[in-house]
Amino acid sequence: MKIIRVGVDLAKSVFQVHGVDRCEKVVWRKKLGRAEWLSALLEKIEPGCEIGMEACGGAHHWARQLQKRGFTVKLIAPQFVKPYVKSNKNDANDAEAICEAMSRPSMRYVAVKSVEQQDLQAIHRIRAELVSQRSAKGNQIRGLCSEYGLVAPREMIQLRAAIPLWLEDLENGLTQRFRRMLRGLWLDLLNLELRVKELDQEIEIAAATDPVATRLQQLRGVGPIIATALVANVGDAKQFSSGRQMAASLGLTPRQNSSGGKERLLGITKRGDAQLRTLLIHGARSVLRTAASKNDRMSRWVTHIAQTRHHNIAAVALANKMARIAWAMMTKGTDYQPGLVAV
Repeated sequence: MKIIRVGVDLAKSVFQVHGVDRCEKVVWRKKLGRAEWLSALLEKIEPGCEIGMEACGGAHHWARQLQKRGFTVKLIAPQFVKPYVKSNKNDANDAEAICEAMSRPSMRYVAVKSVEQQDLQAIHRIRAELVSQRSAKGNQIRGLCSEYGLVAPREMIQLRAAIPLWLEDLENGLTQRFRRMLRGLWLDLLNLELRVKELDQEIEIAAATDPVATRLQQLRGVGPIIATALVANVGDAKQFSSGRQMAASLGLTPRQNSSGGKERLLGITKRGDAQLRTLLIHGARSVLRTAASKNDRMSRWVTHIAQTRHHNIAAVALANKMARIAWAMMTKGTDYQPGLVAV
């Protein structure tokens, strides 16, 4: 029988496939090695067959490889596959669950990322890790120096200015041994700063050369980092039917716990990419800081929320609004038009 749908459970070296025909009868179930699985799949299936995978590590690469060969590939978020896993969890059951999840008409799918998107995503992931390491290194220096009675203000720029003064001051009680260690920690901190600046330059170049990222920077609170993060995460955003759907995918909409006709809204869901959501909220905070001195519709709207509710609620509401506007700009290819913003 002709296979119409195949679920693939990806792994590092072992791939499990599960194929069904038009009658939903299982006609192919096999475990394949990494070197052979793609050729075996292409030999078994015919054009028109749908292939589904969980959106996990390596999934976008294999999806691009299959799309090049003319197949329809659907990536499913793992949390949407889990309800279809029968009995115990293993590779065969996971592949069957993926195949079953694909058959649902209301299933949501993850857009396949291009190589350019993954390049941008890699830059952001590396930068975020380096920033975390920089903060950890600064905290380590502060903690060690505080044992010698040396305390610097909380900002990183002030810590960088204080360390050379501590090293040069021969009367501050530091031993020669600790001075050597502190000098090494200072060099580590400077190296992390240099790496972050290099990646910031990469992001600025990408933001200046990508037309979508360039247009997104017209939006208030969106700079090169947020613009490129949006492009890396959602691409052209056409996988979302509305701006609200995109905002929901980023975890910027309220979490519900409603029953019996009684609506109960909680905090935001915090779904999707945590880094992108954090960047949008920080961008909204920068807009909120100066909104009180402006008289446009959006500034009046967010200022009213900040005055009647809470500053954090206003920041998240504005981040949600920014995500919706970004969706409109990305899907329709238009510039930012403040007069058309609904409040």
